[in-house]
Amino acid sequence: MATTVDDVALAVKRLQWRHHRDANRRLASLRLSLVQWDVMRHLDREPDASLHRLAVLTFQTDQAMGELARRMIDRGLLRRREGTGRIVRHELTDEGERLRSDGARIVHGVFDETVGRLDDEERATLLRLATRALGDDAP
Repeated sequence: MATTVDDVALAVKRLQWRHHRDANRRLASLRLSLVQWDVMRHLDREPDASLHRLAVLTFQTDQAMGELARRMIDRGLLRRREGTGRIVRHELTDEGERLRSDGARIVHGVFDETVGRLDDEERATLLRLATRALGDDAP
C-alpha cells in the first residue's frame, strides 16, 4: 500500500501535537507555557528581535505577542528596552533566563523521547525532508 500525503501530514501533525501537549504539561511545573518558553528561547537566540519578529518566530499575531510580552513583563520574565526609532525591544530578566534554561531541559527531554529515537542519519534525513516540504516557508 502506498504512503499517501495525508498519512505523512497526519504523522507530522501527531508528532507536533505530542511535543506541544507534553511540553506544556511539563513546563507547568515552572509555571510556564510552551508559548512563553518559546518567546524566551527566541529572545536568547535573537536578542535584538522586535515584537513583530518574535510574533513571526512564535506563530502569533503582533497583537497576541504584544499582550503576551506585557504579561511576561508583569511576571518579571522580560523587561522592555529602547530600540532605534519607535522600536521597543525586550530582554530576559535574570528570572526569565533561569526559567528559559530550566525549560530548555524540559523541552529537550520531550524531543528526546520522540526524535531522539532516530539515529543521526535518520534525524538529518527528517530535517532535510521537512525543510524541503516547507519550500519557501523554510527558515
